[in-house]
Amino acid sequence: MALKPVIGKLVSKRVVLASASPRRQEILANVGLRFEVVPSWFKETLEKSSFAVPYEYAIETAKQKALEVANRMHLKHLRTPDIVIGADTIVTVGKQILEKPVDKQDAYKMLSSLSGKEHSVFTGVAIVHCSSKDNRLETEVTDFYEETKVKFAELSEELLWEYIHSGEPMPDRNPSSPPTHPNASLQYCNQYRDKAGGYGIQALGGMLVEYVHGDFLNVVGFPLNHFCKKLAELYYPPLKHTIQHVKHDSIPSVETFENLSDGESDSSNPMQHKSANKLERNGVPLSGAIHTPVNSGSIQPVCTVAVENQSGVMEYPAKFPSKIVELMDGFRASKALFVASKLKVFDLLKDKCILKPVDVANKIEASVCGTERLLDACASLGLLEKTHQGYSNTDSANTYLVSDREYSLHGYIIHSNDRLWHLFTHLEVAVKEGTMQTHQAFGKETEDLFQDSSYHSVEAKQRFMTAMHSIAKLTARDVATAFDLSQFRSVCDLGGCTGVLAHELVQKNPNLNVTVFDLPDVIANVSCFQPSGQHITPVAFTAGDFFKDNLPEADLYILSLILHDLNDEKIHILLSKISAICKPGSALLLAEIVLDEEKTHPPRAVLQSLSMTEGKQRSGSEYKQLLEKYGFTNVQIKITGNVLDAILGFKKTSAH
Repeated sequence: MALKPVIGKLVSKRVVLASASPRRQEILANVGLRFEVVPSWFKETLEKSSFAVPYEYAIETAKQKALEVANRMHLKHLRTPDIVIGADTIVTVGKQILEKPVDKQDAYKMLSSLSGKEHSVFTGVAIVHCSSKDNRLETEVTDFYEETKVKFAELSEELLWEYIHSGEPMPDRNPSSPPTHPNASLQYCNQYRDKAGGYGIQALGGMLVEYVHGDFLNVVGFPLNHFCKKLAELYYPPLKHTIQHVKHDSIPSVETFENLSDGESDSSNPMQHKSANKLERNGVPLSGAIHTPVNSGSIQPVCTVAVENQSGVMEYPAKFPSKIVELMDGFRASKALFVASKLKVFDLLKDKCILKPVDVANKIEASVCGTERLLDACASLGLLEKTHQGYSNTDSANTYLVSDREYSLHGYIIHSNDRLWHLFTHLEVAVKEGTMQTHQAFGKETEDLFQDSSYHSVEAKQRFMTAMHSIAKLTARDVATAFDLSQFRSVCDLGGCTGVLAHELVQKNPNLNVTVFDLPDVIANVSCFQPSGQHITPVAFTAGDFFKDNLPEADLYILSLILHDLNDEKIHILLSKISAICKPGSALLLAEIVLDEEKTHPPRAVLQSLSMTEGKQRSGSEYKQLLEKYGFTNVQIKITGNVLDAILGFKKTSAH
């Protein structure tokens, strides 16, 4: 079972790897899994002697790593993950567990004990599915282990010490890939970069190995094959036999067994099971109907109905197209969210406020009937909680839908309702013509909200800036910490709007001098978006047009959500201009959604391209080629797991 069929199930989920191990990251990234890295702070202090067998220790450690990250993200980051993956690798000789050497003498002791012997490498893996209910974190843990047998050759003293002095068995005190979370202590990060048993089979340590029996990647640090199989069990459960009745004219009905599922379950809940129930049609019990429980927050079909053919045999059609039905109804769900946001329903129910439909209706000046239906729709989508007392916000609604919350998406939701919705209403024409339908939607050709001030009101510009501000608040931290930017002293965020990313950069790198360069109408309206507080480091704002005016000098230039909207001519003008002003060693940081190489994931970016802007969404290799074309080398790409990914390229030095 390959991992690829599961990608579609995970692409919309927040998947977190609770490990800073570059080997585990590489193994999972190579098969296309999109995830963010949050190293666990769990101290590996479990008492080994309390476990009957070594692999139980590895499993428990992996579980505790994953649970620690899940709890920390839920409580401190206010970003409950959907799935957290934890892993722990140990080496055993007999019943003795060898983990990571603390110094050269410890490494010598470990490697000596392995010389000429067969040992076992165990990796325990925990897959933790997370959800939030009543502000409490709920988790479901699936765990497993993999064992691989490794035989060392007879190692001479000279070879042992030569390998130890190479530094490979020892902790990497200068990790090239720093942890995603800025507060993760280096002590914790280093333990994940060390090598269990004191060797790394994928590097120089491979010379010590005589043979390997089992999964080689398990020895490297992650049992990919077993992991794929476990995901398949969770998301594609084994086919189940269900009873159907076959009716004949001359003999009694008999029971036969037929598989009604092809295993391609569309349920978003991997722990969900189907059960056979009897439903009624026109008051008559209908045997063989398959009932699928409906998850809160999703729209799913209720049943697959058996139909009697001309011969009197009950037949089942192809599997109910639940994914297609969900897509068909998707516009209703989006509009329910948009309208509830525009009417400030979530603001009324913030801070654990509980209201009845009549109370909400009075406050939003709407009919009681219509309000109750809207509230029920939001409850069915998992946005509200409904009890006999009334309606209240879910944790997610309190964090992201209340308009005055720090990470509120309210502004972008209103922008989606007032502008993007109308563009997509004319999608058929847009596809036929290959052009943006601004004229059809708004009676105006230009899409640039700041290009024609006589047409667009101050309020319209303010709404657009609020939309960009809300997206920036959600993405800034992950973009700012995607790479180590401590080598730079000055930054210019071109088109940086309200300066959210700029402030985040200064907060993470206090020595940075950051300038936001944007259009005069933008700069004139940024004051109301600025953070308050005594310890807020100021960010400079400079008005100008980056196509026409001279750019401020900087060591690092940033383009966030800019390039995907520009045609090739404008990109050439802009990147040529940046490249010309960049000195050797300076860099350009892009914040965009990076498509996979097949350009089908993530769906959000693919769907966004249907707005038919002049530009296009790009894959990682396309962004790399684009930057290299304008003199930027050593291009690095970071898939953040957030809405925006990060691409960093360095201007060629004289050595190039």
